[in-house]
Amino acid sequence: MPRIADGILAHKLKSKGAVLVEGPKWCGKSTTCLQHAKSAILMQDTESRDQNIALAYTSARILLDKQPPLLIDEWQEAPILWDAVRTEVDRRDSFGQFILTGSVSPLNDDSKNEIHHSGIGRIASMTMNTMSLYESGDSNGSVSLADLFNGSSTAASSEATLQDYAYWLCRGGWPKAIGLEEEIALEQSFDYYEQLVRTDFRNALEGSYSQDILKRLIRSYSRHLSTSATKALLRKDIGPEIVSDKTFDRYYEALKKLFVIDEIHAWNPNIRSKARIQTTPTRQFCDPSIATAALGLGPRDLIDDLRTFGLFFESMCDRDLRIYASAMNGSLYHYRDSNGLEADAVIHLRNGRYALIEMKLGRQSDIDAASEHLRALADNIDANYMGKPSFLMIVTAKNAAYTRPDGVHVVPLACLKP
Repeated sequence: MPRIADGILAHKLKSKGAVLVEGPKWCGKSTTCLQHAKSAILMQDTESRDQNIALAYTSARILLDKQPPLLIDEWQEAPILWDAVRTEVDRRDSFGQFILTGSVSPLNDDSKNEIHHSGIGRIASMTMNTMSLYESGDSNGSVSLADLFNGSSTAASSEATLQDYAYWLCRGGWPKAIGLEEEIALEQSFDYYEQLVRTDFRNALEGSYSQDILKRLIRSYSRHLSTSATKALLRKDIGPEIVSDKTFDRYYEALKKLFVIDEIHAWNPNIRSKARIQTTPTRQFCDPSIATAALGLGPRDLIDDLRTFGLFFESMCDRDLRIYASAMNGSLYHYRDSNGLEADAVIHLRNGRYALIEMKLGRQSDIDAASEHLRALADNIDANYMGKPSFLMIVTAKNAAYTRPDGVHVVPLACLKP
């Protein structure tokens, strides 16, 4: 299945000697990268793992002497490969030589003293996520974010129901879940969660851990999804008597290292007022289905609890918007300040253009209030320094995409594409 990451990877291979593709396990990194590679080394292949690791430490040049682009899947199994790839890129002096994938990042780990060079100028990096609704075929792609940035109006529709969104949330964007019967598809996120708790977490923490504490942390994080809950609040929710500050930080950082936690950081524009910008990130997982699995929720549970559904819907919107923004050389942020102005999401492109976005399930009063908030924030941004926003948008779970008389676009998530 084509991925948005395909185009990003192809572009980066044309401009750097190597590309590092990181992201959570099971999001499709290996499958995607194999489409762009001419040869491959699978570092976790049980039949060749020991031999490949031995060659990496004794004669890396022999191991890397394969037709480019050479994919090195899960390169962190032999961290010395990072410096070897960097050296080989310099020696060959040619772009598009290597693709490295990783589900655990050792680059900022002080214990990995085998990595001596940053790779700057030689190794480009990109993050791959689970599938957006457009990639999984659930969004009809009738509204393009790129077109909105170019000033287009909005007129489209989607047949997706609230029940569809609840199902997509619980199923997640895991490639192996797409196209399966509903009951089987819903099992995939539970399988990911159980594997994370039982096995994968150990690889990131590199030491003993308590599965009970880990589950408590993930459940607490799930209950505060799409909020700016502080670490202190998350720890209080778990129980200070159960987990110390040190243990909480170790587990939290390990989840980030595994790309399970994928938070939205604060946007810092030039504002006319003296409001204090809130810098706590919006708490998100790489995929909202981790939260539903951790809490044991199914689609019917979300329909019966619209407040939780709304927060989890925002999480799915953040996942998709982050993926779409990456296709446009953009990044995703959020904005909140002490005056009560906010935007659930801000897409900021490399060329300086930006868009302010809110997410609402679809109640008209919520859409009206969100429109008012967006326009108030837009009016408070110093256009002399920032320029005006390219567009204001409310992402919903309704059927119609349209432009309101006040200029704010209302778009179903199941209509969006990059």
